[in-house]
Amino acid sequence: MRTVVKWVLRILLMLVLAAVVVGIWKREEIQRLMAVNSLFSEDKIVHNFSHMNEAFNTIDLPRGDGPTWELPYGPGFDLPQGTDTWIEDRAVTSLLVMQDGQIRFEEYYLGTAPEDRRISWSVAKSYLSALFGILLAEGAIESLDDPVVKYAPKLEGSAYDGATIRNVLNMASGVTFDEDYLDYDSDINRMGRVLALGGEMDDFAASLQDSFATPGETWQYVSIDTHVIGMVVRGATGRSISELLTERIVQPLGLERDGYYVTDGVGVAFVLGGLNFTTRDYARFGQMILQNGAHNGQQLVPADWIAESVFPSAPTASGEIGYGYQWWIPLGAHEGEFLARGVYGQYIYFDQPRGVLIVSTGADRNFRDPGVNEVNIEMFRTIAQSL
Repeated sequence: MRTVVKWVLRILLMLVLAAVVVGIWKREEIQRLMAVNSLFSEDKIVHNFSHMNEAFNTIDLPRGDGPTWELPYGPGFDLPQGTDTWIEDRAVTSLLVMQDGQIRFEEYYLGTAPEDRRISWSVAKSYLSALFGILLAEGAIESLDDPVVKYAPKLEGSAYDGATIRNVLNMASGVTFDEDYLDYDSDINRMGRVLALGGEMDDFAASLQDSFATPGETWQYVSIDTHVIGMVVRGATGRSISELLTERIVQPLGLERDGYYVTDGVGVAFVLGGLNFTTRDYARFGQMILQNGAHNGQQLVPADWIAESVFPSAPTASGEIGYGYQWWIPLGAHEGEFLARGVYGQYIYFDQPRGVLIVSTGADRNFRDPGVNEVNIEMFRTIAQSL
């Protein structure tokens, strides 16, 4: 009997030691997985959205040693009635309003600060669109109607085989992808775990096999389409997105702080939602777009590409919000009104005729409630019209 007890104790001790060894060996992955699982929890979401580098692999986007693009302060103004309630209801963390290149209003909420580098979520898609337009004009990519597999052969045999670059820019790839953030087993959440555990996003994209429509036939918001755009850019240029974005957009803009991308386990930028900049640095990018791609005497992004990008060319259903090349166009939009949008309340809103730019970041856990996006857009319109 004593011999049996000794053997049981030895086995238990070996199991405990093995668990400790595995825990040490996989500690970083375990910590990241735990961080991802609590990323959107009520008590942590605001902090997490300013510290994404604590949960994920990242790569810096250095601002360089050039002068900072100074954003002058213009005359202040009182926010329209109801804005304070909207800020509270939507868990807004920062709000910056510019007109004619001047800051008219700037405030930070819920304990955030001007130096916080906030996660962009899908606002990052519009940055990639701007970069893509630069490379297209330079001839690195021949045509929007080229198949994506021409530049990203890893996608041969996947659901993307047969889709064109235009299709994925328009979110009309027809690829089946469940974007339900509230479903643990959805594609978007499985993708998040790939990031957290150091997997490869290219492998994840290539693993998708199912389609719900012929490419170009139907619009459906499929975030992984944007990763495919990144694969096309990397295949066409032989360079990383982080290098290209830093060289062509980040450093010429004269940001006040370095930015960073969340990356997968092999250093590939999470282009569909992984940018992190300060609110004012998002505004610098936005102001350049508002100025049709020009800044400081340079045409950083071709003006004709911006015009084409923000035209509602995607095959959206009647009565739906419009979509271009990774940009949103609100229902009833006038010419020059468009926006970049990310989950949980991230926005860059543009009203070109009024010279107005609005940057809003948030931690809105109810962002998917019916009508929330429409309420946000109407608030931006009200602010723009009150200036």
